[in-house]
Amino acid sequence: MIAKTPSPPYYAVIFSSLRTEGDQGYGQAANRMLELAREQPGFLGVESAREDGLGITVSYWESEAAILAWKQQAEHRAVREHGRATWYSAFQTRVCKVERAYAFQN
Repeated sequence: MIAKTPSPPYYAVIFSSLRTEGDQGYGQAANRMLELAREQPGFLGVESAREDGLGITVSYWESEAAILAWKQQAEHRAVREHGRATWYSAFQTRVCKVERAYAFQN
């Protein structure tokens, strides 16, 4: 599903990852992080796709302060550390300011 975001400006956090083999609790943790993110002030939405081990998740936020608060959220921080140790062979996070957005819906 495509996230419904407001008119720009807002921010996007792009998380690209390569997974290790097996689930090892990943699915449950990912669902919990989505639930928790939705409760965070400034959260606007999320889009995610995974194919052949490569995952890309884009979360949208009202401000850089909201992104920082999410990064510092205790449960999210603990799951991130577990991800480094267990679920990911590599990942990269990019933070972008969305200045323009275009849409089409049929």
